Amino acid sequence: MKVRAVKPGARIALVAPASFALDERVSLGTIALSGLGFAPVLGENARARGPLYFAGTAAERLADLHAAFASDAEVVMCLRGGYGSNYLLDALDLDLMAAHPKPFFAYSDLTGVQLYLLDKLGLPAFHGPMAAADFYLEDGVHLPSFEAALAGRPYSVGAEEGLRTLRSGTARGTLYGGCLSILCTLLGTPWEPATEGKLLFLEDVAERPYRIDRMLWQMRRAGKLEGVTGMVFGEMLGCAEKDQPELLEQAILNALDGLEIPIAFGLRSGHVSRANVTLTFGVEAELKLDDQAQLSLCAAAVCA
Repeated sequence: MKVRAVKPGARIALVAPASFALDERVSLGTIALSGLGFAPVLGENARARGPLYFAGTAAERLADLHAAFASDAEVVMCLRGGYGSNYLLDALDLDLMAAHPKPFFAYSDLTGVQLYLLDKLGLPAFHGPMAAADFYLEDGVHLPSFEAALAGRPYSVGAEEGLRTLRSGTARGTLYGGCLSILCTLLGTPWEPATEGKLLFLEDVAERPYRIDRMLWQMRRAGKLEGVTGMVFGEMLGCAEKDQPELLEQAILNALDGLEIPIAFGLRSGHVSRANVTLTFGVEAELKLDDQAQLSLCAAAVCA
C-alpha cells in the first residue's frame, strides 16, 4: 500500500493516542509545523490530561485516531509517545484506515500501532518526529529526511546522522522495527511484530546495557531475529553507562554473537538528542557498512 505524496500546505492531524503532552510543547510544535507551510489541526481530545498518565480515556484516544484518518488531513502525526496506545490495538478500525491511507508519524510507544498497521494493511510506518516531542525544539527535526519521505524521494543517511559501523558488511531488505522495549512487550500477543527476514532498526531510551542485552536475548529466543539481513541501532539515548560507555556496544555484540550480519549503531531516529531522522518502515532499503556507514531508502512509500 502506498500513500499520496504530501506537498506544502497540507493539513496535518495531530493526535495523542498515548500519554498527554505539555501544553507549551504542543503550542510550539504547531507553530513550527505552521512555519514549514503545513496546517496542523488538533484532535478533539489531543489536549486531554488524564485519567492517570493518558491523554484521555482509551475511547477518546481511539476516536481521535479514527477521526484523523477519516478526515481531509493528508498526514496523521502524534504529539508524543509515553504510554497507552496498547489499549487501542484490539479496537482499531482497520477497514476505516485502509480506506483512508495516509502517512502516520510516530515512534516510541506508538511502535505497536505502526507495525500492526504495516503488517495487516501494508500501511507504511513513518518512524519520525512528533509535534510535541521534536518539532517544539529548535533542532529537533532532521528536515531533509522528513521532506524526502513525504515527497517520495529516495534518500540516504550516514555519519552526519550518527550512523557508524559495529560489524561491516552489506545488507538489503524491507526496513522494519522501532522501539525495542515495545517490540518485546508485544511478543506472545496477537500483535507480535513480524521482524523475521527484515532489515531491522531498533532503538530505545534510558535502558541500561544489561537490559538491552536481555531484550535482544528475548527477541532472539522468540525467533524474531531469524533471517534478519542486517541490524541498525539508534542513538540509544541515555542507555550507555557514564563510566563505561563502551559497555553498551559490547553488550549488543555479545547478544548478537553468531549472527553473521552487518550491524550499525548510532542513527538518530526515535528517542534522540537532536535532529530526529525519519525512517519509513515497509520499503526496500540497503545498508552498507565499512569504513563509512550508509543506510539508503531505495523505494518510496508515497505516490503522486
